[in-house]
Amino acid sequence: MAALLMLCVLVLSLFVVSSALRAVLGRPGPGRPPAAPGAEAGPHWVHTWTGMPQLTEPGNLPPAPFTGESSVLADTTLRQTVHVTIGGRHLLLRFSDAYGDTPLPLTAVTVALPEGGRAGAGAIEPGSPRRVTFAGRDAATVPVGAQLVSDPVDFRLRPGSDLTVTAYTAQGQPSLALTSHPGSRTTSYLQHGDHAGDLDLPDATAVNHWYLLSDVEVLSPERAAAVAVVGDSLTDGRGSTTNGNDRWPDRLAERLRARGSTSDVAVLNQAAGGNRVLADGLGPNVLARLDRDVLSRSGVSWLILFEGVNDIGTADADPGAQRAVTDDLIAGYEQILVRAHAQGIRVYGATLTPFGGNALYDDAAGEREASRQRVNAWIRTPGHFDAVIDFDRAVRDPARPARLLPGLHDGDWLHLNPRGYGVLAEAVPTGLFRGK
Repeated sequence: MAALLMLCVLVLSLFVVSSALRAVLGRPGPGRPPAAPGAEAGPHWVHTWTGMPQLTEPGNLPPAPFTGESSVLADTTLRQTVHVTIGGRHLLLRFSDAYGDTPLPLTAVTVALPEGGRAGAGAIEPGSPRRVTFAGRDAATVPVGAQLVSDPVDFRLRPGSDLTVTAYTAQGQPSLALTSHPGSRTTSYLQHGDHAGDLDLPDATAVNHWYLLSDVEVLSPERAAAVAVVGDSLTDGRGSTTNGNDRWPDRLAERLRARGSTSDVAVLNQAAGGNRVLADGLGPNVLARLDRDVLSRSGVSWLILFEGVNDIGTADADPGAQRAVTDDLIAGYEQILVRAHAQGIRVYGATLTPFGGNALYDDAAGEREASRQRVNAWIRTPGHFDAVIDFDRAVRDPARPARLLPGLHDGDWLHLNPRGYGVLAEAVPTGLFRGK
């Protein structure tokens, strides 16, 4: 009996030691994430589309008569399409009042397939509309500064397809502090009255902005995960085709879907024109929005950081100011790495692309170009990011490395055209997401 007791104690001791060793060996070191991101137990919710919430500038508010003196979208149906990356049979919607100073009432919401599967379509496919509820109710109110998540909707959504979301708000937002994503590069439609279930909106007013809607999630198999892309107008898609879904994250999603090992990796475009890492611009700075736009998104296992050009370009073009902004920018990158790694998210650094010849950012003395080179050297240095995506090398002119290749930009020597965005997408090694 005593021998049996001693044997049990020995087995228990070995189990404890073995568990402790596994915990130590599996624990990430300083600045390093866990070895196997993206593993979730069983079906789980994963974001498949995002639109970074912003405060709507006066020039981007809905046109008259949908904007009044003290309210917006009163008695208005808003129909908009979004391009999802992975699919599923159940979905959730998120509506945002992040920048509202009054509650946002939603009277009715539907989802449907756009006519012909087209982005920016004002009509929907017959038989496809489904009612969206919130805690079992058709109507709901988004509190000030908050987001509202819908009930799960039984809806078959194909990977790489477009989804129509139609919302009717009888009261509208009772102020002009409207949350939106102005740089949609996608056409939406506004029409007075409740037309949430209508197949077409023939009298609607077209606008190229997204309003209110911030996220779509799908119930996904165990392996599904997401890569969040944090960036500025180069990622938001300035210079891309309206309703063409040819921003570089769109093209990257196409590449991932084409490979069996990455076909269940969603790509989340969390970018906005004018955005900066360190200071607010069009939308909050990256350090302020990281929790909201990356760490709290469902299923994120990877982060691509492609931002910093606006920080360099808006700082004074003198040696002292540029030294300060590059020091602060690198410190900001380190903060992002620490915070993302603490959540088990791998962070891939994308080098900053050239802006030589741009009227706003280029300077005769080359101070800002020197800053870009210094930042890129830090990004490329091993031991900082978990991997490097060399966008600079992909699109720069070998004969004039401070400038983009002439055929890849949209005319301002800063933003790319659809061909250029395709080159960026091709420069992302798909092996960064589950093997080669």
